[in-house]
Amino acid sequence: MSDSSTKLYEGVCDRFEQTASYVNLDAKVHAILSQPKAELMIHFPVKMDDGSYQLFKGYRIQHNNLLGPYKGGMRFSPEVSLDEVKGLAMLMTLKCALAKLPLGGAKGGIKYNPDDHSPEENQRITRRFTLALGHNIGPSYDIPAPDMGTNAQYMDWIMDTYHNLYGRKVEDKAVVTGKSVACGGSVGRASATGFGAVYCLEEWARESGQPLVGAKFAIQGFGNVGSHAALKLEELGATLVAVNDHTATLIHPEGISAKALAEYVQQHRGIKGFQPDHEVDDIRQFWSQDVEFLVLAAMENVVTKNNADLIRAKLIVEGANGPVTTKAEAILLDKGIQIIPDILANMGGVIVSYFEWVQNRNSEYWSAVTVDTKLREKLIAAYHSVVEIAGKQNVSMRQAAYVEALQHLEEVYLKRGVWP
Repeated sequence: MSDSSTKLYEGVCDRFEQTASYVNLDAKVHAILSQPKAELMIHFPVKMDDGSYQLFKGYRIQHNNLLGPYKGGMRFSPEVSLDEVKGLAMLMTLKCALAKLPLGGAKGGIKYNPDDHSPEENQRITRRFTLALGHNIGPSYDIPAPDMGTNAQYMDWIMDTYHNLYGRKVEDKAVVTGKSVACGGSVGRASATGFGAVYCLEEWARESGQPLVGAKFAIQGFGNVGSHAALKLEELGATLVAVNDHTATLIHPEGISAKALAEYVQQHRGIKGFQPDHEVDDIRQFWSQDVEFLVLAAMENVVTKNNADLIRAKLIVEGANGPVTTKAEAILLDKGIQIIPDILANMGGVIVSYFEWVQNRNSEYWSAVTVDTKLREKLIAAYHSVVEIAGKQNVSMRQAAYVEALQHLEEVYLKRGVWP
């Protein structure tokens, strides 16, 4: 178990406990939400291309399904651990509650690196994991989605496996979201998390009197979320001046083309080599850039007490889950740096996943304009509810988001009761 995974889980639990105490959360609701409803750990063998067999470890954590079916991504990474997916599953419960979606929270994954395997091996691993999960997933029960290390292709394999094994019904397409459009996915799903983070940023900028045209921003992580956020900000007139990912750190005060960089990363799986003259070895230079906005779109716990003092941005947008530790957050808030928290800033993905689920179950296909309009509407409503609580109660945006989510869950539990 990695220290990062443990810190993520501890951080989520700490924030949950603090907010539960702050709102005097009902004791039984507190007890129920403090632990997942189910924790699945599965070991399964898969035949490799050379004829040998390898054993893999997979997880599915189902945190809560009060509001609707469990919902959450599948992460394929060597760093996947029980604590990591437990923390992410709780965040999904809170995210869906904050977005007022009829969905619960879950998370899962396999502890391995897809880059170390051929496409054929990755397909067999994904299908075998789906078989091992069995009826623990389903379009009315638990609906996976892409996450780190997975994409639409992996979701297509999961859907096809489930459909052939258990279903053969029209609504089987809804067993996962984030599929390719050809296989029943929704337009706008791939860009939803990155665009959603920017829609929150736009609202903050408008209310703060901060022009986007000419504003400088930095992005940490340039995968699906980071690249789409950068493309949208560039479209709005802002200038990308610094990027960091797992391969390199790139700083160019005159501006980096987000469009050209996104195309490069598609081919090279990282930013290294895009502009060698502007690559720097010292990551501290990235964190200390004088920018208006810093978008965190990679891993959890990247901003810690060791680098928080370096940050000079006016606003941090958490496009990733849990990128700022609790100690770092205290330092940043003390410096006057505002944070749009993960359960608000990166909810765009689950919102459009919900739209995809609805389309699949109703055999509908919505236009890109319809999806984007509905996404903006839901995100901006959630953003303003958080800002209103933060202002009235004089708390951070993160605490306000947790307050809104927990009080919604509490209201539903108290109205429905705990049976039997």
